[in-house]
Amino acid sequence: MTIRKNELIMKFTKWNFSMSVLGIVIYVADIAADLWVTSNYFCEGQYSFGVLTLLFRFLASIIVQIFSYAWFKEECESHDSGKLKWIFLLHFLHGGIFIRYWFALKYGYQAAFKQNSSGDELTRGPANYINKIAIDAVTDISMLRVFKTFLETTPQLILQIYILMEHDKAAFSQYASIITSFCSISWSTFDYQISLRKSLPEKKQFAGMPPKLIYLLYKLFTLTSWILSITLATVLSLISSIILLIIFWSLCFCWTLKLHTSFCRSKTMEFLYRTVVGIILIFTFFNVKGEKTKIYISSYYTTHVLVTSSLICVCFFWKTSVTEQFYFAFVSITIVLTLGLGIICLIVYYAFFHPTIYFKQERVFDEVDGIVTEREKGGSSRIRNFLMQ
Repeated sequence: MTIRKNELIMKFTKWNFSMSVLGIVIYVADIAADLWVTSNYFCEGQYSFGVLTLLFRFLASIIVQIFSYAWFKEECESHDSGKLKWIFLLHFLHGGIFIRYWFALKYGYQAAFKQNSSGDELTRGPANYINKIAIDAVTDISMLRVFKTFLETTPQLILQIYILMEHDKAAFSQYASIITSFCSISWSTFDYQISLRKSLPEKKQFAGMPPKLIYLLYKLFTLTSWILSITLATVLSLISSIILLIIFWSLCFCWTLKLHTSFCRSKTMEFLYRTVVGIILIFTFFNVKGEKTKIYISSYYTTHVLVTSSLICVCFFWKTSVTEQFYFAFVSITIVLTLGLGIICLIVYYAFFHPTIYFKQERVFDEVDGIVTEREKGGSSRIRNFLMQ
């Protein structure tokens, strides 16, 4: 394996390693919180809520394992059938994420603590190579965490808030699960964008703390408003809420078909990818093809504003029983306030802090060195075709 002399590879730092350790701690804590909440539901006789909580986790985990194994299979240059069998078995037992964290921590530790300018003895390659392996490993985890966030964490969060609205009593474990879910959603979307840009040297990076903070607040506020809106719609009418979500997913799925996404090598995996992306786009906006999105993002959040406004009006004029509940004033004010703040942060981010505006892009390759390596063909091509912002 050779690396271009002038290739720019972002350095995997001790801070990046610390964040990887924090990531696996949060992942384990999230599993523990779900099990805690589920056990409480079963102990209290609320079997339907317990089953739903487990169902969201199980289905999301299956999809994450499928994508993780498919990526391992694509990257296995030697096509060692014995190695692939062990990897398949571990993924079948839902341990794929732990394998990826192991590799991320292994190579991340080498890059952050044992790397020098001359190279690395274990990889017998230049210093840039071990950094790239570590960064790509963390980016893959970030991609899988985005899947998990919107397939499991977000639906579970909606379920937990719905239960709090519908029942007067709430266990401490429910509050812990809600707090953990909000942290997980915010962190995964924020960390993913940083990992994505770090893994692609020619992509403009977040420059300093202000862009990162504004981006985090934009995602946090808009997600909070929309999640609470969906929950309130579910309290009004479960059937209507499901129909609304199906309509949104259908529109988002059709958009991915129109854009002719090319993330996966097989048609089956590409169809599954588009299905998952449609679910992600229900809750937050992502640039599916890395193209200009001024019209798309304006239409997306205009739709959110119209749906949210209509929902609040319905609560006031046609469903007086909901407006009489003690939580309605707090929830409705939070929905409107967070949506307004989210839109403001969105405008500020794209007007002043988006990497394409915040500073000028530097050319990464010259005419001679602009040759794509085999590593890039196998790894970066997948990342380039994933969700961008």
